[in-house]
Amino acid sequence: MNYSANFPDQTRDPVSQLIFELSKLPGIGEKTATRLAYFILKQDAAYARALADALVTAKEKTGLCSTCFTFSDKNPCRICANPQRDATTICIVERPSDVFSLEAAGAHRGLYHVLHGVLSPLDGIGPEELKIRELLARTPGLKEIILATNPSVEGEATSLYLARLIKPLGVRITKLAHGIPVGGQLEYTDRQTLTKAMENRVEML
Repeated sequence: MNYSANFPDQTRDPVSQLIFELSKLPGIGEKTATRLAYFILKQDAAYARALADALVTAKEKTGLCSTCFTFSDKNPCRICANPQRDATTICIVERPSDVFSLEAAGAHRGLYHVLHGVLSPLDGIGPEELKIRELLARTPGLKEIILATNPSVEGEATSLYLARLIKPLGVRITKLAHGIPVGGQLEYTDRQTLTKAMENRVEML
């Protein structure tokens, strides 16, 4: 069966519509969406309602932290508002999911800054599309900035751009050590590797 967007919504039965919506999720193809849909349908009505309520509640009550720009139901987020965090060190990541991964690994006790992407001229993403201006506004008083972009071509290019931009400000700049595979992503990296990469971070030239 093909649940592609070639068919108008009104021609889909409820199951097909559910599969179609699930297939829009990143990394979810039609087969996986079908398995998820049938798993949901096999559960009782209470499960479906709880899942739907969780989705709606998360969407309605979650926004961006005005300081670090991760997703949070509070502003500032719990990390930025925690006085026990090291406010002189900021770890720069690409996505909110990277904050979750590093927190789960317990690898960083400072603060974060989420860029919401990486530099990608071919995709029309330049410095103005990222949270770089907001990052520069946070540099006074910082002792160290950790560049934790993913080890992709775009991630490395973004780190180099930020290093050149921040270096004249007199802040120590480091990046995660090797150990995360080239082309890998933080959110899919195991905790031990993340911890070692954070502990053995290297100075940016």
